[in-house]
Amino acid sequence: MKMHNPPHPGEVIKGLWLEPMGISVTAASQALGISRKTLSKIINGNGSVTPEMAVRLSIALGSSAESWMGHQVAYDLWQIEQHKNELHVKPLKVA
Repeated sequence: MKMHNPPHPGEVIKGLWLEPMGISVTAASQALGISRKTLSKIINGNGSVTPEMAVRLSIALGSSAESWMGHQVAYDLWQIEQHKNELHVKPLKVA
Protein backbone atom coordinates (compact mmCIF):
# COMPACT_ATOMS: atom_id res chain seq x y z
CA MET A 1 0.00 0.00 0.00
CA LYS A 2 1.36 3.41 -0.97
CA MET A 3 1.88 5.97 1.74
CA HIS A 4 -0.12 9.17 1.33
CA ASN A 5 2.25 12.10 0.92
CA PRO A 6 5.32 10.50 2.50
CA PRO A 7 7.74 12.85 4.24
CA HIS A 8 10.90 13.99 2.53
CA PRO A 9 13.90 12.06 3.90
CA GLY A 10 15.23 15.33 5.29
CA GLU A 11 12.21 15.59 7.57
CA VAL A 12 12.95 12.09 8.83
CA ILE A 13 16.61 12.93 9.46
CA LYS A 14 15.72 16.08 11.33
CA GLY A 15 12.66 14.88 13.23
CA LEU A 16 13.68 11.35 14.15
CA TRP A 17 17.43 11.69 14.49
CA LEU A 18 18.98 15.13 14.83
CA GLU A 19 16.42 16.89 17.04
CA PRO A 20 15.85 13.98 19.49
CA MET A 21 19.62 13.41 19.75
CA GLY A 22 20.32 17.12 20.20
CA ILE A 23 22.75 17.13 17.29
CA SER A 24 23.24 20.25 15.17
CA VAL A 25 23.35 20.26 11.40
CA THR A 26 27.00 21.32 11.61
CA ALA A 27 27.95 18.41 13.89
CA ALA A 28 25.96 15.93 11.80
CA SER A 29 27.51 17.14 8.55
CA GLN A 30 30.99 16.76 10.03
CA ALA A 31 30.18 13.23 11.18
CA LEU A 32 28.84 12.39 7.72
CA GLY A 33 31.92 13.85 6.03
CA ILE A 34 29.89 16.30 3.94
CA SER A 35 29.42 20.04 3.86
CA ARG A 36 26.87 21.72 6.10
CA LYS A 37 25.28 23.15 2.95
CA THR A 38 24.71 19.67 1.50
CA LEU A 39 23.03 18.37 4.65
CA SER A 40 21.03 21.55 5.06
CA LYS A 41 19.66 21.18 1.52
CA ILE A 42 18.50 17.63 2.30
CA ILE A 43 16.97 18.59 5.64
CA ASN A 44 15.11 21.49 4.06
CA GLY A 45 13.71 19.29 1.28
CA ASN A 46 15.84 20.84 -1.46
CA GLY A 47 18.25 17.93 -1.89
CA SER A 48 17.91 14.19 -2.37
CA VAL A 49 19.36 11.20 -0.60
CA THR A 50 21.68 9.63 -3.17
CA PRO A 51 23.00 6.07 -2.85
CA GLU A 52 26.26 7.44 -1.44
CA MET A 53 24.40 9.61 1.07
CA ALA A 54 22.26 6.60 2.02
CA VAL A 55 25.41 4.66 2.89
CA ARG A 56 26.80 7.63 4.86
CA LEU A 57 23.52 7.91 6.79
CA SER A 58 23.46 4.17 7.46
CA ILE A 59 26.97 4.30 8.93
CA ALA A 60 26.33 7.43 11.01
CA LEU A 61 22.84 6.58 12.24
CA GLY A 62 22.92 2.79 12.31
CA SER A 63 20.04 2.32 9.88
CA SER A 64 20.19 0.56 6.53
CA ALA A 65 21.11 2.30 3.29
CA GLU A 66 18.12 0.57 1.72
CA SER A 67 15.75 2.22 4.17
CA TRP A 68 17.12 5.68 3.29
CA MET A 69 16.77 4.94 -0.42
CA GLY A 70 13.24 3.69 0.27
CA HIS A 71 12.35 7.00 1.93
CA GLN A 72 13.67 8.92 -1.08
CA VAL A 73 11.96 6.70 -3.67
CA ALA A 74 8.62 6.82 -1.83
CA TYR A 75 8.81 10.61 -1.66
CA ASP A 76 9.88 10.99 -5.31
CA LEU A 77 7.22 8.61 -6.65
CA TRP A 78 4.43 10.28 -4.69
CA GLN A 79 5.53 13.68 -5.98
CA ILE A 80 5.63 12.65 -9.64
CA GLU A 81 2.35 10.73 -9.41
CA GLN A 82 0.65 13.98 -8.45
CA HIS A 83 1.54 15.26 -11.95
CA LYS A 84 1.49 12.07 -14.03
CA ASN A 85 -1.17 13.45 -16.39
CA GLU A 86 1.32 16.13 -17.41
CA LEU A 87 3.72 13.46 -18.69
CA HIS A 88 1.61 12.88 -21.83
CA VAL A 89 2.30 9.14 -21.92
CA LYS A 90 0.02 6.73 -23.77
CA PRO A 91 -0.31 3.01 -23.04
CA LEU A 92 1.35 0.73 -25.59
CA LYS A 93 -0.95 -1.76 -27.26
CA VAL A 94 -0.05 -5.20 -28.48
CA ALA A 95 -0.28 -5.47 -32.26
